[in-house]
Parts: sequence; C-alpha cells; structure tokens
Amino acid sequence: MAPALFQLAFLAAVPFWALMIFTPTWRWTHRIVSSPLIVLPALAVWAVAIGPVFGDFTAEMLSPSIDGVRTLFADDTVIAAVWAQVLAWDLFVGRWIYLDGRERRIHPLITAPVLVLTILLSPIAVPLYLLLRSARPAPAARPATQDA
Repeated sequence: MAPALFQLAFLAAVPFWALMIFTPTWRWTHRIVSSPLIVLPALAVWAVAIGPVFGDFTAEMLSPSIDGVRTLFADDTVIAAVWAQVLAWDLFVGRWIYLDGRERRIHPLITAPVLVLTILLSPIAVPLYLLLRSARPAPAARPATQDA
C-alpha cells in the first residue's frame, strides 16, 4: 500500500502545480490557487499513510534522535507519509510564490522556473524568490475609506 500512497501523494499535488506553471494567468487558476485548501488532497494521503504508524511517529517526533528517525524511515509507510507532507508543504510554498508573484506583477515566464525549482529543491527556490521579489515591491495598498 505504501507505494500506491507515495504515487497518490504526487498525483494529488501535480494538478495545482500544472495550473500555476502552465496556465498562470487563467482566472480559474487564480481562483483555485487562492485557496489554501489545495494542500488538503496531499494531506489526506498523509493522514492515511501515517495512521498505522502514528504512535511511533509521534513518539519519535516528541523526542527525536537520528537513530530513531532512521528506524522510522525503514518503514515504507513512513516514507510515503513524509513524502506527502513534503509535497503539501512545497505546494503551500509554491502557492505563496505564485500569488505573491501575481500581486507584484512578476512575469509568469520568470515565476514559472522558480515554481519548478520549488518542486525540485524548495530550500534553494525560496531564497531565490525572496531575492527576486525584493526587486518588485508590492503595489501600494488602497487607502481605507471611512464611513461617516
């Protein structure tokens, strides 16, 4: 079952990445990606995968050791769960990059490679995007109107 969950986690995230990378200006992309709930399909896979090992996993996370984590990772179910967690987190980060890039009017041809890098190596993509976004300040907020 672990191999199927491992693949399912990927399949749960990939449609949202495809929207952000290949159809970034489509209004439905923005509507869909604006919701933080897009991470729920991958997290549902995480929940199914972590269920059978939740007690052991929780105990190790409360008092982690490298040997204990190594032992946990010997279980394919744990690997599938952690993979789903990583995919959900990367998707959440990619969602932020997409939305922030749209708000700052960073061209999609610039944002798309950063999103691909986020899928592959988010620890490199995030600082890169932070540098990129520093060159494009966010649009000024509209002044609030006061009701009399």
